[in-house]
Amino acid sequence: MTITIATFYKFIKLPDISVRQPVLLSYCQAQGIKGTILLATEGINGTIAGTPEAIATVLCYLRRDPLLVDLEHKESYVDTPPFARMKVRLKKEIVTIGLPEIDPSKRVGTYVNSQDWNQIIQDPEVTVVDTRNDYEVSIGSFQGAKNPHTDSFREFPEYVKQNLDPKKHKKVALFCTGGIRCEKATSFMLEQGFSQIYHLKGGILKYLEEVPVTESLWSGECFVFDERVAVSHGLEPGHYEMCPSCGHPISESDTQHPHYEEEISCPQCFDRLTLEKKARLMERKHQLELARKRQNED
Repeated sequence: MTITIATFYKFIKLPDISVRQPVLLSYCQAQGIKGTILLATEGINGTIAGTPEAIATVLCYLRRDPLLVDLEHKESYVDTPPFARMKVRLKKEIVTIGLPEIDPSKRVGTYVNSQDWNQIIQDPEVTVVDTRNDYEVSIGSFQGAKNPHTDSFREFPEYVKQNLDPKKHKKVALFCTGGIRCEKATSFMLEQGFSQIYHLKGGILKYLEEVPVTESLWSGECFVFDERVAVSHGLEPGHYEMCPSCGHPISESDTQHPHYEEEISCPQCFDRLTLEKKARLMERKHQLELARKRQNED
């Protein structure tokens, strides 16, 4: 059975999120939907999976709200369920930058469609910056893009202050996985005095969906926050696994590293794993092995 994955977000002043939360959770569960939706006073951000009919029903339900009537979404398809349960969480921000004064619902940079993105980032006057975290950038990015080497999006404002200058960097193009981080980043940079800020509409995922491989300036794969771990052009599943301890992508070469322990840790986190956490992961591994054994016996 084909499972549809829908991702969506919108920056909008969203009232009564504590009232909305249980109602939305109950509705999604009634449709058999699984995934995560974040609600904050600044908007909504979600990735959900289910049958095509269930996904369409939930999106229709969301768009019946006048505040979300123009909610845009992206779809991809998998054969196995990417999420174990449904969660609707209340957050201070739908993507955390740690600056409550930044309001993308009022002011953001210039959107660039996938078809026009190559022209923008090939302009020698444009500085191209990847707003994602270092472990995401490590498996793929646009050719020539700067890697801020951040561990979290909270660090991005400091990167800008230390490395980019509105007087020197007249044109800056930002991108991220689905568009939400760079949308907030452009709002922040406009407040810092940058004037010509571009961002990729729909993010890397939209670009990989729409731009043919023969015309693409993307190198590698794109990290995604579900069991697919990474996708390539056409949103085809990639070639990475996810470390159960730290969440970093694991390549085939990583699995040959002496610090790799299957279903326990990877070269990124082997020396940071506490005895308590390692014991939990070893028990989890043991239970999974028993489940696989029972399945084979059946």
